[in-house]
Parts: sequence; structure tokens; C-alpha cells
Amino acid sequence: MRLSYAQCLEDFHLDLVLGDRPTGYYVDVGAGHPVADNVSFHAYLKGWRGLVCEPQADLAAMYSTIRPRDTVIDYLVGKAEGTVPFHRVDRLHGFSTIVESHAKGAEQFGAGYHTEEMRIRPLAAVLAEHNAPHVDFLKIDVEGAEADVLNGMDWSKHRPSVLCIEAIEPGTMAEAWHGWEPILFAQDYLFAFSDGLNRFYIPKAEVNLLERFPKSPTPWEVVTHFYELGRPHIRVDHPDQALTERLIKGFLATLGTASEFEIMALLEHSAGAAGLETGDALRALLVGTAEFPGKDGMGFDDRIRAAIGRISAQYDGGMVND
Repeated sequence: MRLSYAQCLEDFHLDLVLGDRPTGYYVDVGAGHPVADNVSFHAYLKGWRGLVCEPQADLAAMYSTIRPRDTVIDYLVGKAEGTVPFHRVDRLHGFSTIVESHAKGAEQFGAGYHTEEMRIRPLAAVLAEHNAPHVDFLKIDVEGAEADVLNGMDWSKHRPSVLCIEAIEPGTMAEAWHGWEPILFAQDYLFAFSDGLNRFYIPKAEVNLLERFPKSPTPWEVVTHFYELGRPHIRVDHPDQALTERLIKGFLATLGTASEFEIMALLEHSAGAAGLETGDALRALLVGTAEFPGKDGMGFDDRIRAAIGRISAQYDGGMVND
């Protein structure tokens, strides 16, 4: 592996242990974004597929484009069927959880949260509904609700070869595994390895896998980490820089035919995702600094349309620059 997408080399360690399996099936509970900080994306790129459980609908929706082989559910998994309050953390989606005290903990990083009722089902029922085959690895990252997920498994039917479970309290380095680890020991699982963030377990029946785990923490620099790549339109050494430049040019060439709704939706989406300008500050950005001989309006007026036209003209063939 040369590029790790996961937060703490989880994909690297899973590949050490299971990488000789040409195909495989994973279950990723609390999967998050399909690429960034994602534990199962490396396995997907190797040709594997799996069940992705991600209750944040905007994140779950991305999988159909980026990872179409996966089966995606956009609700919670736990120990019982029903509905529970789900606390969605603004911007820092990795803190979203059914444990409200943990959602409140994101406030130290400047993030608020809102609460909604969400469906929850036992993981055993979900696996049965989707006719899941043998699970090569089960990854759980649910910000404090690990015991609920583990108690919702039918261990007589599914015995994942490796479990990768986040094992510290969200936003801290406090140990969090003591409450749920006995569940695994009772099901004949063995502790195999800790990367400092997650704990890995294997079933006694596959004890031979134990020797594949590293005996000490893996050096951070053993791979390139996805976050180190930066944004492709800025970094000329980014592996996708050429494609990004082409996409930007292609997108900007379509601005002249985009609807007001499409443009405003795009701007609002970018503001929400990246903390960019909103309100009056966004309007100042929209109108630009070019001379405008007309009268300013309050909405999507001629001054804004002129800015869009100037941008698009450089890419849509209006200006011949090359």
C-alpha cells in the first residue's frame, strides 16, 4: 500500500492481515465519507465490496457514484428495532452519534449539533436482509455506541475474520473499550492489536491471523496519508491535479447555461461544507469588483449575472484564449 485513506492506518493494518485474499466482504458501521478517513475504501479499490452503514444521508448518497458495488443503508444499527434520537454534528460529521454527551463534546471544536429521530435496526437483521456472505472484516466507529452494535450481532451466523473497533472516547484519549470488550471475549474473540485509536480482534478459530499483526506501532511515514495530498486545484503534485483542472474548466464552461437555482444551490453547498461566505459577505463575493453601469438589485440581479458571464466566457468558447 502506498496511500492510506484511513484516519490511523486502519486500512494498512487490515491489508497486512487480509491482503492476500483476492476478494472479500466488509461491513463498515459508521462509514462516514466514502473516501476521506475511510477504513474500507482501500479494500474497495482492490475489488472487494461490502455493506456500508452511514446514517448521515448526504454522506451515504455519495457512495452510489464513488462506490457503486457497495450496499448502503442510511439509518442506524444497534441492538434493537425502533427509533432513537440521532445527534448530527455540524461540519464535524465524524462526531455525530446517538450519545448526546459526545455530540456536545464537539462544541470544544466550535461545532454545534441538531437532533432528529432516526430508524435503528439490529445489525443481525440488516445482514440477514442483504444475504451477507462471510464477513472478512467488521469495522465499527459509532462514537460511544459500540456495545449496542455488538449486542445486535448474531455471532452464531456471522464470525468476521477481523474486528476493527474505535476504542477511545470521542474528542479525548480516554479508554472506552472496557464496557464492550467482554462481549467479544464471551464470543471467543481474541485481542490482536491496538493502533492507539482502534482495537483489533480475531476469532479463536483463526488464531493464525495473529502473527500478521505488527508487534509494535507502525511508523506513520510508512505510507502517504490521504490528508497529505491537499486540494488538487492547489497542489501541482496531486495525483488528480490534471483531472481537476479539466473538470474546473468544464464546469465553468457550463455556468452561462446554469439556472439561478443551480448556481445558488452550489454556492450554499460550498458555504456549508467549507465555512465560506454567507449573507452580505457572499453577496459581495457574487457581484465582484468590475464596473457596473446599472442599478444594484437585491436578489439574483444583472450584476451577479454579469460576473457569471465573465467567468464562463473564458471557458465556454466565448473568448478564444489559446
